[in-house]
Amino acid sequence: MLWWQALILGMVEGVTEYLPISSTGHLILTAWLMGLHQEPARWEAAFAFNIILQAGAIAAVLGLYRSRLLHMAHGVMGRNKEGRRLAGYLGLAFLPAALLGPLLAEPIEVYLNGPWPVVAALFAGGVLMLVMGVFSRHRRQRIRTLNDLDWRMALLIGSSQCVAMWPGVSRSMVTIVAALLLGFNATAAAEFSFLLGVITLGAATAFKALQDGPAMLEQFGLGPVLLGFVTATLSAGLAVSWLVRFLNRHGLALFGWYRLAIAALCTILLRLQMFTMPLL
Repeated sequence: MLWWQALILGMVEGVTEYLPISSTGHLILTAWLMGLHQEPARWEAAFAFNIILQAGAIAAVLGLYRSRLLHMAHGVMGRNKEGRRLAGYLGLAFLPAALLGPLLAEPIEVYLNGPWPVVAALFAGGVLMLVMGVFSRHRRQRIRTLNDLDWRMALLIGSSQCVAMWPGVSRSMVTIVAALLLGFNATAAAEFSFLLGVITLGAATAFKALQDGPAMLEQFGLGPVLLGFVTATLSAGLAVSWLVRFLNRHGLALFGWYRLAIAALCTILLRLQMFTMPLL
């Protein structure tokens, strides 16, 4: 992998990980466009590289939400009741994905790690967000904050993550939409999604690093991984800060239209047979 490829993939990961547009889908399509699909071994290594890059996005959230995370750490040690409560709900929300993730990892990589499944997921997610925008205009104002969270809500939001195992759906999208449907304001919905992502993405990254990390390093070397990590961290920090402000003012509609536009463009290119990709 060349340095500029690692730089681009790191930037794509950081920008898209917490935006509701699917980081996995964008990374698969970006790696594909850069020609990393031409050999099955390189393509498999690129898939692992894309997932391991999530560590950079995790680092960005750890920095931005360090105060909240410190409160949860104090809660776990019995020093902060609200921190312990939120940490418990995050752990509960993580359970559905933790149970299904290892079981579905191989089938997902084999059958859904390709352009058509990603395009389908991008399109479906775009429609969902546009429908959500219409629905939001015709319901009462969302007033719930994280202080209103209970175990049932946490479990429902966490269960929605399982849908995002399909590349192109977006973990951020489904968790934010689920929280909004439960009546949370945009800031609370985004924050819970980001904090839950630290656990979920951390587990997925660790699992993939242990499983395919050595083969990935053999293919690409350590340099591109470090460059991708730093780029993902910086770009994710900027994206997270911007997203919370944007959602409070404008909602999800723009991201819905963006997903539909990307899905349409990719469909045209696929129909013109401009891309080919080997199966893993």
